[in-house]
Amino acid sequence: MDKLTYLSNADSGYIDSLYQAYKEDPNSVDVSWQKFFEGFDFGQTYGGETIAEQTPEHTIKEIKVLNMIHGYRDRGHLFTETNPVRERRKYFPGKELETFGLSEADMDTVFNAGVEIGLGPAKLRDIRQFIEETYCRSIGAEFRYIRHPEKIKFLQDRMEADRNMPNFPIESKKRILKKLNEAVIFESFLGTKFLGQKRFSLEGGESLIPALDSVIQKGSSLGIEEFVIGMAHRGRLNVLSNIMGKPYKTIFSEFEGKMYEADPETQFGGDVKYHLGFSSDITSQEGKNIHLSLAPNPSHLETVDGVAEGMVRSKIDMKYAGDSSKIAPILIHGDAAVAAQGIVYETIQMSKLDGYKTGGTIHIVINNQVGFTTNYKEGRSSTYCTDIAKVTLSPVFHVNGDDVEALVYAINLAVEYRQKYKTDVFIDLLGYRRYGHNEADEPKFTQPSLYKLIEKHPNTLAIYVDKLIKQGSVDAEYAKTLEKDFRAILQDRLDAAKTVEEISDERPMFAGAWKGLRPSKSSDIGKPVITKVTKTLFLELAKELNTLPKDKKFFRKITKVYEDRLKMIDTDKYDWAMGELMAYATLLNEDYRVRISGQDVQRGTFSHRHAVVTLEDSDETYTPLSKLKGGDKFNIYNSLLSEYAVLAFEYGYASVNPNSLTIWEAQFGDFANGAQIVFDQYISSGETKWKRSNGLVMLLPHGMEGQGPEHSSCRIERYLELSANDNIIVANCTTPANYFHLLRRQLHRDFRKPLVVATPKSLLRHPKAVSSLADFTQKSFQEIVDDANVTARSVKRVVLCSGKIYYDLLEKQETDKRKDVALVRVEQLFPIAFDQLDALRKKYAKAEFVWVQEENENMGAWPFYCRKLSGSSLNLSVIARPESGSPATGYMKRHLAQQAEIINKAFEI
Repeated sequence: MDKLTYLSNADSGYIDSLYQAYKEDPNSVDVSWQKFFEGFDFGQTYGGETIAEQTPEHTIKEIKVLNMIHGYRDRGHLFTETNPVRERRKYFPGKELETFGLSEADMDTVFNAGVEIGLGPAKLRDIRQFIEETYCRSIGAEFRYIRHPEKIKFLQDRMEADRNMPNFPIESKKRILKKLNEAVIFESFLGTKFLGQKRFSLEGGESLIPALDSVIQKGSSLGIEEFVIGMAHRGRLNVLSNIMGKPYKTIFSEFEGKMYEADPETQFGGDVKYHLGFSSDITSQEGKNIHLSLAPNPSHLETVDGVAEGMVRSKIDMKYAGDSSKIAPILIHGDAAVAAQGIVYETIQMSKLDGYKTGGTIHIVINNQVGFTTNYKEGRSSTYCTDIAKVTLSPVFHVNGDDVEALVYAINLAVEYRQKYKTDVFIDLLGYRRYGHNEADEPKFTQPSLYKLIEKHPNTLAIYVDKLIKQGSVDAEYAKTLEKDFRAILQDRLDAAKTVEEISDERPMFAGAWKGLRPSKSSDIGKPVITKVTKTLFLELAKELNTLPKDKKFFRKITKVYEDRLKMIDTDKYDWAMGELMAYATLLNEDYRVRISGQDVQRGTFSHRHAVVTLEDSDETYTPLSKLKGGDKFNIYNSLLSEYAVLAFEYGYASVNPNSLTIWEAQFGDFANGAQIVFDQYISSGETKWKRSNGLVMLLPHGMEGQGPEHSSCRIERYLELSANDNIIVANCTTPANYFHLLRRQLHRDFRKPLVVATPKSLLRHPKAVSSLADFTQKSFQEIVDDANVTARSVKRVVLCSGKIYYDLLEKQETDKRKDVALVRVEQLFPIAFDQLDALRKKYAKAEFVWVQEENENMGAWPFYCRKLSGSSLNLSVIARPESGSPATGYMKRHLAQQAEIINKAFEI
């Protein structure tokens, strides 16, 4: 009987068709079937009978054995021994022989399907033991959903070749033991010496420390020179001390309540110890230098994900010439947070996008099986907390946290995979939380059954020591000495900490890329900054920027846009887009980097920017700014439809490179609402909490134009509410030139501050919202713009306003020829230019001062200015829309009536 006939008898033509395809092209069938057809030798003899003499039923069982192998690869992770403290949930069908149509009677039968896993013809007993050891022990692997045969084969081959995991040499085991000893004893020491103090202990997940140590060592051997770590508070102190190298003495001083050295100029307020960041340089076992950074993070858990990714991308662009293999992000999650926080999804969706990719992230989930007090069954609908990984087809390794060697093996494989394929990998470290949410919390209130099991469970160090002693790798005395010596070190550092008066900051901020910069001082605010450029340079760049190549065919409307911009040079009237683009062009010419991202920023929400244009007859794009001198440092990316993660990313990017004008633009100003956590926890407070400056620019389109409640207001009041101690800049410019100088000022100061700009919509094309060449080449940024159309002695009322409403007021002033009302524009809302306001008060000594805004009275700048100027000589009153719970009316007729009422009242004296 030939092979084809034999196989076709087995399964109604299905295998026949597979075999026919295999004969024509072996690569046209799955690798497993290739092996099956190649290895099925009818001439060989096993156990006294030849394959040629076997029955069709045996062939069908061969297929069933193959199905069993594939079943373990696909679903073996559901039946692993990965939960250290309780039994796993049951899944059906299971992995019993009957599931695959086999039975105990088949266990000693030889099946050629063994070739699929590299055993050759083998007994079913041996085949099953092989795949059990590979897929159902301390590591459960999920990767078969990856739509890339090479990646599947890489992981499959490695898992099956190392089914018992590599036999680590004695020195490696001793290093693992040393790091695990440090992790466990450090937590125990803190718990004993600082009883009842919050530390968000790692107890139950201490194997994270040898795992992180290993991934750093392994990564270094694979060419990684730098790691950026983002994590929440649980286990942070352990990572800071035992991975990052933050001195134990400093950490103990923080527990003792010692404060960092006071600096009245910086308004440093500090943060709790388990939110702080750190950076350090270490040397690998191979003698290679590795830089480590741990980003500071608030209690908003996963917010740091985007920040850390942005830090990594910034360094890839700035430091590593685009080579992502030299730096890697590590994100450490909690199981409840990674499953439930939307920013995790947003950040993961960025991982393969050109503007945001970082070459793959190592995700480690410290799986405590409980979130605060919530059981995992109440915390997610997915099977695993890591099912988010499937969005980007990233492999997941579920590992028993008590099997520290399995964890080290899995994380080493993860970093290899990351380096090879430049994609994310997830490690689900299954452990437990020995105490409650914090050390003063009683977990039995909500999880009595679980905590009865945890109380009886030995710690990971004891388990590993026992394993090594049984192996003969170390003796009991070695382990005791290791613990004793480390406790002595900790006690010595604690004794030293008790004598400390103030903690000195071991993390110099203004070093590396920040060298030459400094913290700002209160006296800096209001100092003029030279941002003008020469006429020659401005005109040269303007012409070059707006001259499209003749050999490319652009849409007629695009051609006209650029022709109109060239005409602005002749008419000496530059609009908003020209002012903005010229700011970028001049900064690039000065060798600064410019990075812009946000939804549809290349064109601009209102089709004003057109920084990237598409050819008419293809998808080819052309970026004029990239053709200028320094244009290789210009990047503008249309982002995914995310605000939270993207803004966090750009904050991280700007934090690493202060010599980049890093901009995030919201599609509409109120879209920033979805990223409010980043504004609150990082942008407005990062310098106060962590002594970390940042020069990120946020463009938030704003203006009441009768388009309804949404997309009218960027909520200026929110950013002003966050303003204090010169922490951020809030501006609402009215001219292209002032905007030009505002953007350039960001990089021409020797300090950095976040900048929030309420950018215009209708003013983008307003005939009066233009600037002349002289405005760009002879002036600098003006915090307040006085009225040039009036004389002081004739003025009875001074209208203070900001933004678009100025042009409505100007139209009324010019139409009615009113010289008794001065229109003064407040271009920088914060920091407030008090000196300039005082000068105005003196100039218009006999006039009353009124604040006029188009926003509702409980919104806009008025609530802030009412408070800040209360009791001042200005004695301000307000003209605004009535208070409202909604930013704007949805009816155009009502909008126009309200606007007219505001304008008319402004001139009623």
